[in-house]
Order: sequence, then C-alpha cells, then structure tokens
Amino acid sequence: MAKTYFNITEAELQKSAVTYRKDLLVMPVIAAEATLKHMTPRPGVAGREVLGQLSGGLEIGPYDPTRYDDDGLTIKPRTLETYLGSVIKRFDMNQLAKSIYGSLTTQGEALTSLDMARQVLSYLSMKLGENLNLHIWNAKRNDTGTKTADLFDGFDTITEKEITAGAISASEGNFIQLDEEITKDNATDILMSIYEGADDVLQGIPTKMFVPYSVFRAYNKDYMQTFSSVVYNTEFKKTYLEGSDNLCELVPLSSKKNSPYIHLTTQSNMIYGYGDGLDAEKIAIEKHQEFLLSFVATMFFGCQFETISKERLMVAKLA
Repeated sequence: MAKTYFNITEAELQKSAVTYRKDLLVMPVIAAEATLKHMTPRPGVAGREVLGQLSGGLEIGPYDPTRYDDDGLTIKPRTLETYLGSVIKRFDMNQLAKSIYGSLTTQGEALTSLDMARQVLSYLSMKLGENLNLHIWNAKRNDTGTKTADLFDGFDTITEKEITAGAISASEGNFIQLDEEITKDNATDILMSIYEGADDVLQGIPTKMFVPYSVFRAYNKDYMQTFSSVVYNTEFKKTYLEGSDNLCELVPLSSKKNSPYIHLTTQSNMIYGYGDGLDAEKIAIEKHQEFLLSFVATMFFGCQFETISKERLMVAKLA
C-alpha cells in the first residue's frame, strides 16, 4: 500500500533537516535560478569579500634592451557583502504534508515517510528562494527590516548609490539617461542606441542586457513591425539584440518589473554570494507549541558588481 502523508513524524523532519542540511541551504539559490542563471555565483562567503578589476597597460615597442615599463598594475576594489538572514516559520505538519503529498502522487509507493519529510523541508527552503528571485534588483539593506527586500543591497540599489557618488555617469562612459519612454514603436531604436553607446570593448564581448518584460515585449513588437520583411527574420521572439552580431543577449526578468534601469554587462560581472552551508547557517525543525512546528533557517546572501568600469558595464536610466 502506498505511503500517505499521515506517516510523516516530527522526528523524521528533524532527522532530515540534519541529514540534508547543506542541500536545503542551497535550495533558495536554486529556486532563484530564473535570475541567477544569468549571473556568477560566489559560494562560501560570510560577510565581506573584496572583488576587483585589474587594470594597467603593457606595450611592446621597438627593440631597446635598456627600456623598462614601470607603470604599475592596479586593482580597483569592490566589496561583496553577504548578510546573515533568518526566518522562523510556524506550520501545521499535517496540512503542509497533505498539500505536498497531493502533488507527488505520481511517485506512488516509492514515496516513503522519509522522502516525504525531505519534500516538506525542500518546499519550505524553496519558498525562501522565490523572494530572493523577486528582490535581487530592488532589495535595500535595512537592519531593522523583516523581509527579503531588507536583507541586502540589490543591483538597482547599488547602481543608485554609484550614480549618486558619480562613479556611474555619462562622463565615466557607463551611463545614459533616456529622454523618451520605451514603446512598441521605438524599442528597437532605443535598445540599439544603448548598446551602441557602450564602450567598444563592451560591444566586442558577449553581454547580457537585463530588461523588464514590458520592455522585452515592446522590443519584439517593434522588431516585427520594423524587420518583418527582412529575409533573415525568421522568428517573432528575438533572443539577441539586433545589430549586436548575436553578442548581446536580451534577458527579460520578472524581478526587473518597475526597475528604473536597464543594465548591459557581462555574466561574470554580476556576482552573487551565498553561504553554501557555512557553520553559521542552519536548518532545523523545532516544536514550541501544540500542533505547530517551527521551520528555523539562517543563511547568507548578497550581491555586487565585480567592476563598474565602462569596459564591463553600461547603465541606462528609463525616462
């Protein structure tokens, strides 16, 4: 006879939390894959880690055995900071297990009570990741906050701070202010102008242009109107920006909704850090009142640009 959700026990949940602790702590990151797959992970970061871009020149000239190049190589440091977050979620074990069991009936008799316990813990861990995915851009660190959006500084927040500081600006070559709203009649021209306004080095390497879905839809509609009669146009949905020689991938994200910025950069420049099961992180099941259990979790998370130099980043502020 197939196992049912009523066979799961508190002890089995607690045992599974210990046995699969590291896997469960990575689950939130997996759940945010829709956004994070376009970025670069930095596992095992607790607190601060210095990133940076090596810069400096080296040139060969006409033969001269007495000529030395003493110009130094420098690193412009940036700090990736991950913050320790926590959550204590009370839940009714039977109600939650019943819901999960109902969605896993295709596993039939292979679903044991220990399997069920792991599924319950995985479900709760994955829920943490859904909000990481939503707030990777707009999160703003607030020490007294209670939500995912308060845990760390997202990429838009970091961008805003750098614009205020003058490090992202037109004069630095990594910023453009759009003067008209993007619509289905001008999206192609505007996105191409952002790309063409970027540094030549950035245009010559594989990049990603992070946009809201509204901008992506406008681009597809405008592209169809503009290039529908062109022989090589064989599809409606465009993955790469026209004119980029398939170097610039358009990346529409639900997490970019209401974002005031479009980011053109490389995947390697978008860094996110997480604990990956460090000692300070935990997953546990505790019982403090009748009928309800508590899912207790702590984990590190944060993000940062490796560099904001014009050779690796172009930011466009929407009108």
